Formats: sequence, structure tokens, C-alpha cells
Amino acid sequence: MLSLTLKNIPKKLHARLRESAEKNRRSLNSEILARLEAELAAPVVDAEAQARMLRAFVARLPRADHGKVPRYKRQGRA
Repeated sequence: MLSLTLKNIPKKLHARLRESAEKNRRSLNSEILARLEAELAAPVVDAEAQARMLRAFVARLPRADHGKVPRYKRQGRA
């Protein structure tokens, strides 16, 4: 198994990692490995493509007549 040494870890980050390790009942080393694996396994998201898809989706939604909202609220439908 390979080894890796981390240097110059800020005290606050070290404390947060230590707390997280204790909460998850892991050693500090295991906590860091678990977080690295989770980060590297996460899918890469193309934010611009997602934004374009969201704008296209919103453009297809029907327009709401906000003047009718109070009436619907009084009827218990909104």
C-alpha cells in the first residue's frame, strides 16, 4: 500500500476532520481516505449545460396568472 504525507494542514481543517472522523467512528486516516474516494467518485457536472437545460425546462412551463393566486388560496387550492 502506498503512503502519502500531508503537510501544513490548517488547524481548523484538522479539527473539523478529527470531529468528522469521531462522528463517523473512523480514524483520521480512514476519514480522509473516505472523503477523497467520495470526491473522486462523484460525477463531474457541467454547470453551463445544466443551466441551459434548466432554462429550456422553465421556458416550457405554463405561465402563471399571479392575479388568480389570492383567489386560489381562499379556495384552499394553492
